[in-house]
Amino acid sequence: MFSRDKNSSSPTENSREQNKIAAGTRIKGDIEAKGALRIDGSIEGNVRTPGKVVIGKEGNVKGNLECENADIEGKFTGNLTVSGTLSLRSTAVIDGEVIASKLAVEPGANFNASCSMKGAVKSLKNERPEGRKETEKSA
Repeated sequence: MFSRDKNSSSPTENSREQNKIAAGTRIKGDIEAKGALRIDGSIEGNVRTPGKVVIGKEGNVKGNLECENADIEGKFTGNLTVSGTLSLRSTAVIDGEVIASKLAVEPGANFNASCSMKGAVKSLKNERPEGRKETEKSA
């Protein structure tokens, strides 16, 4: 019984845990986490997690970032892929390419990136050609 409970609760516990990279910490390399991640230090490399990523005011990430949701107050340079909501605070500085489902930008944020809205782009491309075909058929 005890082994079943531990095994069944382990994935849930991992996804709720938050990893923290403290201010003054510098990492060169890739990071893959199962839970949320808060970055107050500096990372040069790729970051991937199915959870939320928070880049604090002193945080700096250079590389690729893939996550569910992101809340950015610091600096990010590279390719950013967010399956949920990307929130940019007034102190955020973003350079690169962004793909997100939802985007929230506070006044003062520096957003120098090409941006694709994942959900809206797919639905528009799929709906318009079908609508035109139906119109052409009935005409």
